[in-house]
Amino acid sequence: MKTGMLRSMIMTLENLQTELKAWKGCALSKTSNPVLGEGNPDADIMFIGEAPGQKEDELRRPFVGAAGKFLDELLASIGLKREEVYISNVVKYRPPDNRDPTDEEKEQCMPWLQLEIRIVQPKIIVPLGRHALGHFFPKLGITHGHGKPQKMNESLTVFPIYHPAAALHNGGLRQTLLDDFAALKEHLDSQHR
Repeated sequence: MKTGMLRSMIMTLENLQTELKAWKGCALSKTSNPVLGEGNPDADIMFIGEAPGQKEDELRRPFVGAAGKFLDELLASIGLKREEVYISNVVKYRPPDNRDPTDEEKEQCMPWLQLEIRIVQPKIIVPLGRHALGHFFPKLGITHGHGKPQKMNESLTVFPIYHPAAALHNGGLRQTLLDDFAALKEHLDSQHR
């Protein structure tokens, strides 16, 4: 990719960040900080979680708490660094007490995620958990869909995986997440053959 084009993409994400800071279209904006995605603006892979937690709210960065540390470990298990991918959330503000985001909150924040996807133009989107998966495949449950690529169209595949936080609450899911990341690597490798 040409440097000028990359620079304009970065500027676009920066502009999006600035606009999100001023946006008051979600009630959560009154009680928490905006957290836009971050990472490589030219990434082939975009990871999407549900909403920022306490640490993300404090630092205004996605996936920097305990679930983020596990996500970094999962990325490393397949030879990736977070700087090589793009990481975001459906909801851009922390729900109180880290509760699940409501359908209304997801709907209000969805245009921001759609803009991020349009700017980054990933080839693979990895929804982390049911809240992120529901946007792409409302009828596909995470229990049945995790670890299996789903074609959206010729240029985009959705690869659902459990949210890393699920393994922090249920240790039995840790190996499932490692297996799903291994399946993601296998899928990535098959795309580059």
